[in-house]
Amino acid sequence: MFTTIINDCRDENALTRQAARALTLIGYSVAIMGVKSDLEAAGNIIDILDASDGKKGVVIANVAPRQGKGKKWPNGTPFVYFYLRDTLVISTIDGYCLSLVKKFQLIKSVDLLDVPTVVDHMIKKGNLKKNFRDLIINSQFRSYDFVPRVAKWLLDGVSVPSKKYAVSLIENAPQAVWWVDNFGNCKTTVLPKDVNYVPGKTLKTKVGRFLCFPKLKDVPDNQAGIIVGSSGFETERFLELVIQGRNAGKEFELSSGSELF
Repeated sequence: MFTTIINDCRDENALTRQAARALTLIGYSVAIMGVKSDLEAAGNIIDILDASDGKKGVVIANVAPRQGKGKKWPNGTPFVYFYLRDTLVISTIDGYCLSLVKKFQLIKSVDLLDVPTVVDHMIKKGNLKKNFRDLIINSQFRSYDFVPRVAKWLLDGVSVPSKKYAVSLIENAPQAVWWVDNFGNCKTTVLPKDVNYVPGKTLKTKVGRFLCFPKLKDVPDNQAGIIVGSSGFETERFLELVIQGRNAGKEFELSSGSELF
């Protein structure tokens, strides 16, 4: 059993509090990942689902800005949940968080959670103290006050009120960089089949034309190239833009969200 937390609340205070809350309620080892955007969250969700191989565990993903388009929600984007075999995933639904889950066609629908409805139901059933109602509903930190409790209830087999939400309503991922690793390699949302990747072929991108190589080792020193990286799901892996021995992210001024194709 494992718990992985992927969250844009990523300072030490926020991450440590989330870990302590998850450990207290769920009681298993916790790994925490701070992200800057919903697209970063999307890629990391896929990597964790691949790494965990459908085994029993929980993935909690939250990217819920309150500024800009986030103001259309009463208190941030709603959460949904679904299972991939024995792995429970609870995630914010707005934006790109589940766009790569959609891309890999891992689910047919998700269950949409309305925070006040869930809280009132749990109070009525005796699973939550009434004096916590306003705190949870109005919390600016729902991934601390709300989501871990939902995970605990679901894992315990407690029925949580929800509505079906069609995968078709989830946004499609752009053909973009979702992560720049510590070497400067740029992980993209693009699969080889999306752009007809073939070793030896040249692919045109928004930052130039690059030769495709079978693997990282085959890229000549100081040369840029496109390879099949390590991130992805099962046998399908995302393409990466790299420079052998140098930082492609810095050289091409790329970061998470930069469109490449």
